[in-house]
Amino acid sequence: MSADALPVTGTSGFSRWANTHRKWLFASPAMAFVAVLIIFPVAWTLYLSLTDAEGSVRAEKEFVGAQNYLDVLTDTARFWPAVWRTVQFTGVVLLVEVVLGMAIALLLWRPFRGEKWVRVAILMPLVATPVAVGMMWRLIFDPNIGLANQVLGWFGIPAQPWLAGETSALWTTMFIDIWQWTPMVVLILLAGLTSLSDEPQEAALIDGANGWQRFRYITLPLMRSTVIVAILLRGIDALKTFDILYATKGKGGGSYHEVETLNVYAYGLSFDYNEYGTSSTVLIIFFLLIIGSMWVLTSRRKADH
Repeated sequence: MSADALPVTGTSGFSRWANTHRKWLFASPAMAFVAVLIIFPVAWTLYLSLTDAEGSVRAEKEFVGAQNYLDVLTDTARFWPAVWRTVQFTGVVLLVEVVLGMAIALLLWRPFRGEKWVRVAILMPLVATPVAVGMMWRLIFDPNIGLANQVLGWFGIPAQPWLAGETSALWTTMFIDIWQWTPMVVLILLAGLTSLSDEPQEAALIDGANGWQRFRYITLPLMRSTVIVAILLRGIDALKTFDILYATKGKGGGSYHEVETLNVYAYGLSFDYNEYGTSSTVLIIFFLLIIGSMWVLTSRRKADH
């Protein structure tokens, strides 16, 4: 009997199926593990958001349905101001970091003397943890003994409240975030720039295009996908910023909640007031906000391809 005439056993059929789907078989254990890590916390948080849980997670709780969501969405004293601060913080730092990161990446694109040392210096802020960075800048911006006001005094400029001011605190924390995380955007954009071909640039240079024209009509369109990736990664991270805000202003985002974003607000509800039901509601709304932002940016990236 020839080999072609041999009956196909279950084992050989499974082997062919496994060979065809081997990439999914190899990845499935890791995917299942990650799915459990994500699904269980989200499901538990969603359950708590539908109850009046407070005081202790193990305490008796009653199902209240969408009442927590109604209470949170009608809270104009704390919730909606926290939403506005979250959007404002994310929008400002993301815009500045992408623009500044692109400018620095363009400067580092071409070789120059001492470029290795310059790159090391630019990446230094990424070495420290956000909490350490927050504490360092908290000392620098101290209104009484901080270095920032001492430097202003040398030029005859009055001392500023910085982190102590009700209106200036949020902008000061934005500056701290920009100082630490712009290097991350630089790394992403610089990687994209180094992967570009030199031929379009050389052709445009021969045709007489200046530097701005080459950037606007050649470099920027070719870098669009990389820029969207940088916005996606940094934007999601900026949305859920907590370390710097809590390290600089403490509970409630300050005495007047001046830097209280959704993350800080939810943390306070959980660990300061033990209102787990309300806190879970805020976190679910925050989670949906992040998912929506990711969907918009990912859809835009796919549309560019």
